[in-house]
Amino acid sequence: MTLTVVLCSAYILVQSGLIPANADAKPGVLETWMAHTSLLATLHHDAPKEQNPVELTDKNLMAGVYLFAQNCAVCHGTAKGISSASPIAKGLYQKPPQLAIDGVEDDPEGYSFWKIKHGIRLTGMPSFRDTLSDRQIWTLALFLKHMDRLPPAVQQTWVHVHNWPVM
Repeated sequence: MTLTVVLCSAYILVQSGLIPANADAKPGVLETWMAHTSLLATLHHDAPKEQNPVELTDKNLMAGVYLFAQNCAVCHGTAKGISSASPIAKGLYQKPPQLAIDGVEDDPEGYSFWKIKHGIRLTGMPSFRDTLSDRQIWTLALFLKHMDRLPPAVQQTWVHVHNWPVM
């Protein structure tokens, strides 16, 4: 009986329009907690645990910069940080992290691989499973892991990445 009351109440709440569906509304505490908790549990359970098969070399880091520029910068920014956020990034819900300042260098590379490959439900993060090969995704994960300590030639390329308009 209690479960029926809870489900009916939840249905009425959703149907009432009191839970905002607009992208420019601030998410509620419960929504934020559910999304964060679900993502962390999924990553812990499903993200690859093995070491990145793409070797840490300047060539592979450079390839990661190019892949990031082509596929990620429009939402996740450039080396310039928040000041370079594109109009798309500014209008997305949830706000995509600007990875030059909200980096994922502390995350296991398997977590970045999983997020890129599968996307994140109820955010603007798409799945690249059908767009990029696993090797390309691992190359992006390698770049993201090391983007705060790039070799000089790679850093020089990274600081010249533009995200809007894409040219």
